[in-house]
Amino acid sequence: MARKKFKNISPIRKPKIKKGDTVIVTAGKDRGKQGEVLRVYPTRARALVQDVNKVFRHSKPTEKSPRGGRIEKEMPIAISNLKVVDSDSVAGRVGIKRVDDGKGGTKRVRFVKSSGQDLD
Repeated sequence: MARKKFKNISPIRKPKIKKGDTVIVTAGKDRGKQGEVLRVYPTRARALVQDVNKVFRHSKPTEKSPRGGRIEKEMPIAISNLKVVDSDSVAGRVGIKRVDDGKGGTKRVRFVKSSGQDLD
């Protein structure tokens, strides 16, 4: 029988957090820490944030690292535990609105709901 990779996780159709956003952690052991999003995993509803959720991985000696030992690295954190921070350092949820692009059409723009400031 094949083992399930990710149990009890519903994928996010289109996450509102993107690579390069500055976010703040709202829950967990790293609550209050800020960092930049390095990668987003929509199928697992997680994001990799710089200097957040660090863990030690133990490795055997190999040709690349002859000493082996403990390697500290970041692990993905749930997107539900993150809030986007705008340029005024105001954290909030992300909304999407359509604005006129000047060419007779509209374009999709992300904004922080608490301050109303655009992210894109």
